[in-house]
Amino acid sequence: PEARAILDYDQLKLHCFEPGALIRIDGRFHQFVDPWRRPRHFVRTALSPAATVTEKLRIAGFRKHTTRVGLAELYDRPAQTTIDLLRERGFSRAIIERFFRPFLGGVFLDRELQTSSRMCEFVFRMFSLGDAALPEHGMAQIPQQLASHLPAGVLRTATPVNAIEGHHVHLSTGERLTARTVIVATEAPAARRLLGDSEPADGRTVICMYFAAQDPPVKDPILVLNGDGQGPINNLCVPSQVSPVYAPQGKSLVSVTVLSRDTDQDALSSQVRSQLRSWFGPTSESWELLRTYEIAYALPVQTPPCLQPVAKPAELRRGLFICGDHCDTASINGAMASGRRAAEAAAVYLRRSTDSA
Repeated sequence: PEARAILDYDQLKLHCFEPGALIRIDGRFHQFVDPWRRPRHFVRTALSPAATVTEKLRIAGFRKHTTRVGLAELYDRPAQTTIDLLRERGFSRAIIERFFRPFLGGVFLDRELQTSSRMCEFVFRMFSLGDAALPEHGMAQIPQQLASHLPAGVLRTATPVNAIEGHHVHLSTGERLTARTVIVATEAPAARRLLGDSEPADGRTVICMYFAAQDPPVKDPILVLNGDGQGPINNLCVPSQVSPVYAPQGKSLVSVTVLSRDTDQDALSSQVRSQLRSWFGPTSESWELLRTYEIAYALPVQTPPCLQPVAKPAELRRGLFICGDHCDTASINGAMASGRRAAEAAAVYLRRSTDSA
């Protein structure tokens, strides 16, 4: 909802994934598509072995549970871990392992599903009501669009900040900037360093591997989940099936997500290739590994009780404000909502300081 209010979706030229997943179970892929969003797949989803009829009815009930109230009411519900919530809702071990663990684990970067149930219900609500989408020319279009509303010359990038002292910002170049307000809009580790907080900021790690393939391993723009739980791959997708410009010329781009902390890149690459071969056959051996990214702090850890409350106050002290996805749900929506709150709080502070001058 925050992105919808702030961004121009038409300008981003969003391309959507199919609402659902292709799940690898017992050596085969099974399509599991949201029948409320894609009624034409109702029969196929009803017959899918990914879940029993009872489990599908429970998923329908969970969908209703997360969409029948507003976000504020959703966030007021008691918080527990996601795995405890799923068990409380009556989901079996089989559907948790086959669907929820790789799907929500990929969203939270937490296969143990220790993330707060408030985040779980928020995510399930968003996927039930909206589309998972990519801007036509990449995610960088989002910050570029936001920045386009600013006057020319006001942004300075690639300029590290060493310290904040009152209303003074000390840059790595030795320069000191002075402002009436300072907003720390960084990830949690950098924010704590700049604010002199020695408490460590726990984060989730992810490894992303990108391959160029001659042909796409799946034809639909759909998420592929590891429902077997074997091998390092948690999920993969083919972004170029969503928006063709993501791939190298004449190729398809395959994105692989690994949640392990294996630091041996050669061993991991070998294990991933072995798993890809078992999934898609010998043709995967010709895929070119373009890049591997190991992101040590990809998301903040949001185990209970960290989302109590969900929306954290923006003002730290007079003239100093903070925002980021660690101050709300760990999502684009949470980051934007937190940024808006910080901007509004700073505007109120500036008006008050002007009036009292």
